Amino acid sequence: MLYRQSVNKLRKFLPNLRSLRRFGISILLFLGIVLFSWFVMAQQPVTLNLLLPAPDAPPLQRMIKDFEAENPGIRINIVEGPNATNLVEDLYTSAFILGESPYDLVVMDIIWTPKFAAAGWLLDLSNRISQDELAAFSPNDVEGGRYEGKLYRLPIRSDAGMLYYRKDLLAEAGLQPPETFQDLMAASKTLQKTGKVTWGYLWQGRQYEGAVAMFMEVLEGAGGFWVNPDTLEVGLDRPEALRAIEFLRGTVQEGVAPPGVTTYHEEDTRRFFQNGQAAFLRSWPYVWPLANEETSPIKGKIGIKPMVHAAGQSGAACLGGWGFGISKSSRHPEEAWKAIQYFTSEETQRQFILKEGYLPSRRALFTDPQIVAKYPHYPQILEVVQKAVLRPPIAQYAQASDILQRYLSAALTNRTSPEKAMQSAANETRRLLNAGQAKPSA
Repeated sequence: MLYRQSVNKLRKFLPNLRSLRRFGISILLFLGIVLFSWFVMAQQPVTLNLLLPAPDAPPLQRMIKDFEAENPGIRINIVEGPNATNLVEDLYTSAFILGESPYDLVVMDIIWTPKFAAAGWLLDLSNRISQDELAAFSPNDVEGGRYEGKLYRLPIRSDAGMLYYRKDLLAEAGLQPPETFQDLMAASKTLQKTGKVTWGYLWQGRQYEGAVAMFMEVLEGAGGFWVNPDTLEVGLDRPEALRAIEFLRGTVQEGVAPPGVTTYHEEDTRRFFQNGQAAFLRSWPYVWPLANEETSPIKGKIGIKPMVHAAGQSGAACLGGWGFGISKSSRHPEEAWKAIQYFTSEETQRQFILKEGYLPSRRALFTDPQIVAKYPHYPQILEVVQKAVLRPPIAQYAQASDILQRYLSAALTNRTSPEKAMQSAANETRRLLNAGQAKPSA
């Protein structure tokens, strides 16, 4: 009887056991699929997206190819933007405002950093790099990546305004390269009288950011300032600013600069200078290799130096350049940082400079024997970069620049007196900065 009861219980339990076994197999199969999917996904490379001006894409693409070869788990996808940098800035801004930006790496012009950082769009990089590592970079370039004491951008290449001059013509006339505004005017007139150049001095006067960069150098050289970022004091209506404008206006009034200079941008002035029509040019380092091409009329005939200044003051160069930041919304910040470390490393920069001719952001590379062998003028450029000044690192920089562009153009083209133009520019800038400081009521 007991045996029969045991058999019956076993018969009832066996179907349940078989069900449990089938259930267990199903669970194992499910877990296996999940683990396999996870494994497959883990083997897929991480893709980092970045946006940059179209002309900068080919040089960076070559760096990316080398990076991906060393880091097979990371891919970098370039989104080519417009040629104009301000339009690229607008695209970044739109992407951030609309929500989570699709870009992991943020390639930034130096003047974008305060705006992007103040808006909370960038990761703070301060704890990712030591002070010793930062010391290898040009201090001004590093400072251009800070906002309110935190680091948001690491520089990959530098840029600085400088004075080009015809060293052959100066030597023939027994003149030294000018140091002051007065020296420049006098040398220009002397060389124009020889008939070997039509114009003395060329600068960028069109109403755009390039004119702001140019004016920054003259303003600093006159002992003035635009906006003090620490106190937000505005100096556009001070006597020094008026002296800076008078110098620029004087170059046109006295025939040293052409009447159309107030409509020129970089390439306009570069072509005049490279064709041998002018003795002096304020521009950026990119002019040097073009002016020294085999077909250039002035090949081997030019020198460079820091910008001229008022007597008793010192010359200044407006700092430009580009760097990398990381989007705060990036899902791959560690991979993004790994890419930044690679792109800004000494060896990568060395190869980048040798192939593309850009300025390094690392100080040692300006005097690196391999680089100097190809670009013997780089030690001179280092002297310029070390005197570089930042445009005001304020969150409202774009608006402040627009204000200065409008009134500066009005003063340079005689549509408004310098006094009235700079007073209006200063007042509008103060209202802008005060509005940014105002706190909304509770």
